[in-house]
Amino acid sequence: MKPAPFEWHAPASLAEALALKAAHGEEARFLAGGQSLVPAMNFRVAQPAILVDLNRVAGLDSVVEENGALRLGAMLRHARLERDATAARTHPILAEALHEVAHPQIRNRGTIGGNLSHADPASEMPAVMLALDARFGLRNAAGEREVAAADFFLGPLTTALRPDEMLTEIRLPALPPRSGTAFLEVARRQGDYPMMGVAAVVTLDAAGMCIAARIACCSAGPTPVAAPRAAAALLGTRLGEADIAAAAELLRDEVEPLGSVQASAGYQRHLAGVLARRALLLAKGRAA
Repeated sequence: MKPAPFEWHAPASLAEALALKAAHGEEARFLAGGQSLVPAMNFRVAQPAILVDLNRVAGLDSVVEENGALRLGAMLRHARLERDATAARTHPILAEALHEVAHPQIRNRGTIGGNLSHADPASEMPAVMLALDARFGLRNAAGEREVAAADFFLGPLTTALRPDEMLTEIRLPALPPRSGTAFLEVARRQGDYPMMGVAAVVTLDAAGMCIAARIACCSAGPTPVAAPRAAAALLGTRLGEADIAAAAELLRDEVEPLGSVQASAGYQRHLAGVLARRALLLAKGRAA
């Protein structure tokens, strides 16, 4: 398969890249790692008239820590973030989830910003961003705005990005003391899209009571799916097995799996409950 004809531009600065997008709007697409866009172009599912290649733009692949909070450049490669010592220390769920993303060859080229902008509901990182309460920096030629991860994913392959905007930065708040995280998924083969994945973040007080919790799932609906009722049920508990089982039961009702050739919607709901129990137990142990 061959893509439809297109013009290729390789700007040397972010300002130049944004100016090209402003000039061409929806006819232009940003090329980051290309692991999703190029196959779509080869199958002619995507037919952009203009490709704006970001690989020569400097300064978009940084990892910056500020008192435990992280700022990630959108052109940061999956493989680099997976191995980054700072991210492993402040937000270990990133490496745990990234290890499940596709295969090493894909992670070597794929970027965190490209993945999130693609907004595949089966992808791991959108769910992780919901669980971490991330915020995204979106820029166009006129300026910048910030959007919460919860408001960014609007539907399958659909985001809050405007036609002239680029996702340039991912901002992760610091995890409070005594916080634990976990990401688990089930896929038919290592590297396949998961039939279900669960990201969990819990925080305990000095007495071991749960004072904060966030749970999000991938392959659970038309977007990454947060489970606020399941998370709220954990507050004020010691995350005992009965507490976690009750939350997992609530989570089954919050997900909206669509089913696939690999798993029925009912089986996906079952997996959501099983993985939630396991992820919450792991997160509890890591918090302690």
